[in-house]
Amino acid sequence: MFKFFSRPITLVTLTRGRGISLAVLAFVGATMLAGPTAAQSNEGEPIIWDARRLSTLERNVRRIERALFQRNSSGQPFIMEPDPEVVALQGQMGSVDTRLADVERTIQRMNGDIERLTFALDETERENTLLRSQLTEAEARIEELESAARLEAELNAPIEPNSPSGTASGDLRAADRLMNQDSRRGARAYEVLLVTWPDEPEARLAAVRLADLYLANDAAAAVPLYAQALRGWPAEPWAAKATVDLAQALVATDRDTQACAALTDFGRRYGETAPAALKTRAASVRTEAGCR
Repeated sequence: MFKFFSRPITLVTLTRGRGISLAVLAFVGATMLAGPTAAQSNEGEPIIWDARRLSTLERNVRRIERALFQRNSSGQPFIMEPDPEVVALQGQMGSVDTRLADVERTIQRMNGDIERLTFALDETERENTLLRSQLTEAEARIEELESAARLEAELNAPIEPNSPSGTASGDLRAADRLMNQDSRRGARAYEVLLVTWPDEPEARLAAVRLADLYLANDAAAAVPLYAQALRGWPAEPWAAKATVDLAQALVATDRDTQACAALTDFGRRYGETAPAALKTRAASVRTEAGCR
């Protein structure tokens, strides 16, 4: 028996010697293809096909040819059976192919799952980004509301004597700086200075600056502040303008008689040294109040 193919091959009886030769040559050719490789593998040296080796090969082929002819003539066809190892290997390869197909389907399924998970992860990341942005905005809004609440509590607390610097002049400078930053806190600082240093010259300036802040929108609140600052008719440079402002606040609160009296004091006490623009403004307020 010779084992080369996966299926049994039957060589039927050939009537012509040439047909047998061709079959034998085909078999021997396959043997030659396998023979040198095995020889090289076992001996480690290549086969040199010289004339002697070729002659020996031809004699062997003739012997095999005669043997095959005799077997076929006696009704015993030559059958080349598959090698059991090859059959087993083919079975293993089939099993491997099946497992590979299963693995490929599993990988495809996993790839689909990964794509869906990636998409879901991207969506989650976008939602998280949006939530973080909203949370940041909410925190900023809460901080803003808390700051506003603290400011309202500070501004609405009872006014009590307090001197951050320890001196009236230092407190006035601090209030002026605060006014430039936050008018509401600056006004509060002037109010605290008034109750802390009521008899100091800085209290007069604080009253004037606070009255100037109220004049446009709350003339009624400005009137007592101007009156407090002008008590005793001080000779400071700001006194002339404060007198005209007092008259304007009195007109705005429908107290024309008192406004005319304040303008009279302006002319008598500050008229000679007052700037021309301030005199013109005083005349305008006089006309508005209907003074004689």
